Amino acid sequence: SLVEGLGVSQVYALLPASLAQMGVPQADRLSFVGLFGSLLWIVGLPLVPLWGVWADKYSRKAVITRSAIVEAVVFLGMGLSREPWQLALTMLLIGFQLGNTGVMLAGIRDVTPRNRLGTTIAFFGVAGPIGFAAGPAIAGILIDGLGQSIATVFLVSSGLSVGTALLVGVVSREVRPEFVPTGRVLDLAFGAIRGVLRDPVVRRIFLVYGTAFLANQITRPYVPVLVERLVGLGPGLASGIALVAGTAALAGAAISPLGGAIGDRVGFRPVLIAALLAGSMASVAMPAAPGLGSLALGALGFAACTSIVGAMVFGLLATEVPPERRSATLNLVYLPLYAAGIVGPVVGSVVVRFADVAGPFWIAGAVFLAGAGVVVRVLRGRARHEPAPDPVSVAPGS
Repeated sequence: SLVEGLGVSQVYALLPASLAQMGVPQADRLSFVGLFGSLLWIVGLPLVPLWGVWADKYSRKAVITRSAIVEAVVFLGMGLSREPWQLALTMLLIGFQLGNTGVMLAGIRDVTPRNRLGTTIAFFGVAGPIGFAAGPAIAGILIDGLGQSIATVFLVSSGLSVGTALLVGVVSREVRPEFVPTGRVLDLAFGAIRGVLRDPVVRRIFLVYGTAFLANQITRPYVPVLVERLVGLGPGLASGIALVAGTAALAGAAISPLGGAIGDRVGFRPVLIAALLAGSMASVAMPAAPGLGSLALGALGFAACTSIVGAMVFGLLATEVPPERRSATLNLVYLPLYAAGIVGPVVGSVVVRFADVAGPFWIAGAVFLAGAGVVVRVLRGRARHEPAPDPVSVAPGS
């Protein structure tokens, strides 16, 4: 998870500069940044339910190892691309490396004691943000510190991905689900989707998670552009991106376990609402940042809130979904991410033509606010229909 985050963060961080080096006109480059960002998810979306079924039916370990091998090929392709169409084709291949996080979450759920579930899942959530912090930092060291090219950055990440494939494939042990599915793969895959969509609790949780993902995917391609506006193209850009994106990702890594621990004590939903509201304010503030330091602070707040939202959603799914459907649901937990990954960058590419680079951040703030409204509405509905002393939690700590 850490190495995947490292490489994918470099894709986002270096995409605008890569397109500039390839000679894409400035008038088209900002829209290209958003449209290319959506390519990461197009192939991955229809495969989401299949990876989860294959993992539960045959081997979780094999599905995760597959992801590491594919990402090694993807990062190699990023390093070798010399034309925009080559870059686009490589980013489409990223869809084949996705589908591993839900499988890892399901395995973690099967071996974690209930009283430590929120904290443990939050610590798992640390791996991705640390990778997202390390990726731009490594790029800054290689490009600005050692004078290496963008291609070298991706070649290093490709080598690390080969290492994780060997680590998972050789060292790790298999964790089988409590309920091993039987039947045809396609029937099981579409049955899992139907089971998720028919459950009103899961639908609401996925809706909230989808809003958080949508906000993140609208803004993520344009964070390097905000840095570029402050420091310009050329020397110092990679280090500036590392400062802003790295600080933000590390904040998410540090705060996510704290959010999980608080959620274990006071309930996941109150923490979820607070994170959505704070994330909305941070997103709107980022384009107005006068310098790198203040921009890094805004990105820090936004990333921390996004990370806490993810931890709370994982906790709600792990506690409120029945055991016989838990693994299938957790395998599909990133279905909203893939949908938002396609829609979000496209929305950003359209908005940026009319409201410049600030537009995507304003839209993201509104999306976060809408997510908070959904959770508040659900809580009010529960308060009317469930006259329990604590309508927020289904069970102690949930």
